[in-house]
Amino acid sequence: MWVFGYGSLMWEPGFAPAERLVARLTGWHRSFCMRSIHYRGTPGRPGLVLALDRQEGASCAGVAFRVAEAEEGPVLAYLRARELVSDAYHETELPVELADGRRVRALTYVIDRAHAQYCAGLTSEEQAEIIARAAGRTGTNGDYLRNTVAHLADLGLADPDLVALEARVRALQAGG
Repeated sequence: MWVFGYGSLMWEPGFAPAERLVARLTGWHRSFCMRSIHYRGTPGRPGLVLALDRQEGASCAGVAFRVAEAEEGPVLAYLRARELVSDAYHETELPVELADGRRVRALTYVIDRAHAQYCAGLTSEEQAEIIARAAGRTGTNGDYLRNTVAHLADLGLADPDLVALEARVRALQAGG
C-alpha cells in the first residue's frame, strides 16, 4: 500500500513508512480550499488546510509513503480517523509517479467539492487573513503553512505561491 502526502502528511505522517519518495500526481493541484474546523481552526473561527482539487493540466509534487504489508490495517485505520474526521475528503487511489520513475497507485485524500467545508476561489489575501488568525486543537494555521513550506523547500519542491502566502501571513501576524 502506498499513501500520497501533499500537506501535513509530508512532514507528519503519523506512521513509520517502509519507503518514502518524492512523487508527483497529475490532474490535481494543492490548494487552500478546505475550511478546517477541527485541526487548524474551530467551527466558530475556521482555518484553512490544503486539499487536492481536480484541475486539468495541473500536477502536485509531494511524498509517497510505502506501508509495510503487516502495517496496512492499522495505518489505514489511523489515516481514516485522521483524514475523514469531517468527511470533507474522498478517499481514493490515484496513480502517482515516484522520483525513481516507478508508477504506483497511492491512497490519496481529495476534496469533496459538494462538502460545506469546500471553499475554492478565495483570493490569496483572503487566505492570508484566515490563516494568520486561526488555530485549532493541533496548533495554529500559520504553523501549518510554515511547516508545509519548509518541508517542500527541504525536498527541493519550493512552491512560490505558498512562499508568498507565508510571507503575507507573517506580515499580518507581525502587524497584530
